[in-house]
Amino acid sequence: MSSLGKILIIDDNSKLMQDALPMYGYEVECASDGLMGLKLLDNSQNYDLILLDVVMPNLDGWETLKAIRQNEKTSQIPIIMLTSVSDANKQISGLKFGADDYIVKPFILPNLLARIEALLRRSTWNKDEKHHSALPFVKGEEISPLTSREKEILTLVAKGATNSQIAQKLFVREVTVKTHLNSIYRKLKVDNRVQAVLLAQQTEII
Repeated sequence: MSSLGKILIIDDNSKLMQDALPMYGYEVECASDGLMGLKLLDNSQNYDLILLDVVMPNLDGWETLKAIRQNEKTSQIPIIMLTSVSDANKQISGLKFGADDYIVKPFILPNLLARIEALLRRSTWNKDEKHHSALPFVKGEEISPLTSREKEILTLVAKGATNSQIAQKLFVREVTVKTHLNSIYRKLKVDNRVQAVLLAQQTEII
């Protein structure tokens, strides 16, 4: 059976993924920390996707992510961050370093498989196609345009600002920011600020 894709797992606790992904048609290689992962990447340019843990010894996920994106040979490889950090603002900060998606531990295998499939599919699409329908959390419907204030708020969210910080900057109440965010989620058909930022960046809304 031909491989659906070659995945590099950079995680110091990767046994579940290492055992499961080949059963679903993926070829995998594993590294237990960022330094080992960068070495494997340096020796091979054939990876279709990287699963990158945040908390690792020697070189953590954030530093590894930055190194991958700064290397011209590896900068375009899709990356899913594996994190136990559920703080949305920390996840959004990671998007600035070039993460393509996040999955929070502990995760269920079907969720991970869906995100891998969607990201691999998106990476092979023609650039003229609409990117938003490839995102695993988007249903494929047309999204409604955002107002200028909603774009302003979403831009601040993408920079890692909290609701309180946005309220102070825009001289509004925090509840007003939450109301705008709820409107943004509804229009973009997403569930949270991380998904909103991913979709907005990949469709050039902001």
